[in-house]
Parts: sequence; structure tokens; C-alpha cells
Amino acid sequence: MKRRNFIGTSAAASVGFLSTSAAMANNIKPKTTAKLKYNINHSVCYWCYGSIPFEDFLKNLVELDIRSIDLVGPDEFPLLKKYNIHASMCWGAGMGIEKGFNDLSLHDELIADYERVIPLVAEAGYTNLICFSGNRNGMNDLVGLRNCAIGLKKLMPLAEKHGVVLQMELLNSKVDHKDYMCDTSEWGVSLCEAIGSEHFKLLYDIYHMQIMEGDIIRNIENYHQYYGHYHTGGNPGRHEIDETQEIFYPAVMKAILKTGYTGHVAQEFVPSWENKIDALKQGVTICDV
Repeated sequence: MKRRNFIGTSAAASVGFLSTSAAMANNIKPKTTAKLKYNINHSVCYWCYGSIPFEDFLKNLVELDIRSIDLVGPDEFPLLKKYNIHASMCWGAGMGIEKGFNDLSLHDELIADYERVIPLVAEAGYTNLICFSGNRNGMNDLVGLRNCAIGLKKLMPLAEKHGVVLQMELLNSKVDHKDYMCDTSEWGVSLCEAIGSEHFKLLYDIYHMQIMEGDIIRNIENYHQYYGHYHTGGNPGRHEIDETQEIFYPAVMKAILKTGYTGHVAQEFVPSWENKIDALKQGVTICDV
């Protein structure tokens, strides 16, 4: 299942579980064979494992001692509480990847939706909420940047009040998300500077930025203050992050740690192995520097 099709549909995976008590969390014990160092705060994007029922996947995370999950919304929050899994990057607001804040005609609807979801994220005890620039659709990048800043600035007082950080994801426009506007660090950093709030950051997706600009470690060193979250993925192919691809993730993780980063790194590769959980375990182990 592609991520763009998964957005907005994942809630159905957990609707039937919403009444479950959180009391069972204390009875669930990790069953790892090798203890994680946790210098890196590990997380994982559920959409890559969408063939596994959501609650079963949370049980897998408990067994692996992966304590956080990415790209989940308010409908999933009760199950996260049950299994004591943190939501390191929330979604549930917006109109998807292709329709974002660069379109002034969408601002009223987008702002109203984020105003609805920001308090829900805060009430659940979470911090990060994803957002998107939208596609260019012939728009000049500077115009799109200005438009994004206009809309997102209106949300900053509410985000600051609730302690929520809106994070715009950097995505490649070459392979996976043709025409997406926020496709380079330079553009994203310029938007951060235009907004001027610590409650707006960039979600730095290592896979996507390897495709668009490379120079991953240098950009992390130069722009880390603007990066609020990280995603992984093997390039080419967006599969496992091992020796089958071109990014050497241990070095990237060490560079992230060197900046003093204390947030989360979420695995967002699409497993090619028959046993997807084993692939996830391998990815986390590679990043556990």
C-alpha cells in the first residue's frame, strides 16, 4: 500500500479497539534478544506495515522494545495508551500530500482542520503533527513559500499554546511525489526562517533528500536546528537500509547524535522481506549506534 493512499484510511484499523482499557499496558513486557542502546529514540511508520493489523503491530513493537510509532491519528491514540507506545509523529489534519499550505484557496479549510487536531494531539500528551506544502501546479516556488508562511503563521499561536510542533515533510519530487513543492532543504529552511517559530520544523526524510540533494551528513550538520524529526529508507527502492542500498545509516545516525538531537528517528522503508518484523528489527539495529 502506498503512503499517499494510506493517509486518511488508517483510522479504520483501530476503530473497533477504542473502548479497550489502558490497564493492560503494565502487563506487557518486551521480549528482546539484545537490548537497544537507545542513544537514538527509535520509531516506525505504520503505513509500511499496513498488512499487519494495527493492534498486532503494536504487540510486535512491544516485543522489539520500540517505544514509539509515526503517522498515527486520534483514532489510534487509545490503543497506543494501552500498549504504552508513544506517537512520535501524528497526522489527522490536512488534505494529504498534494494539497497543502501553498494554495491560498485551501487555507480556511486547512487552518480549521489543524485548529481541531492540535488540541487533540496535546491532550493525548504528544508533540509533533505533520503538514505538507502541496504540489506546485505551475506555481512559482517563492510564491508558494510566501503562501505557506501566511497560512502556517496563523496556526503558530495555537501550536505554541498547546506545545505542539507542526512539521512539514521534505519529500522528493523526482521519483515518488512528482511536483511536490517542499522538496529541498534550502526551500524548507527558508520557510522556517519566514515563519520564525520553534513550533514549526522540518521532517527530514533521509531517503527523499538522498534523491533530491544528497550530501546528507553535511546538511544535517548545517541545518539541524530546523530539522525536528527524521525518517529512514533505503535508496534506491525505499526498501531495507542495509548493504543493498547506497546510504550508510550508521554514519548518518552518528551525525544526527552529534548535533545533540533528542527527538525520534522513524523507520519508513517498505519491507521486501517475507518476514516484515525481522526487516524492521534489522533496520532499528542498524540505526542503534
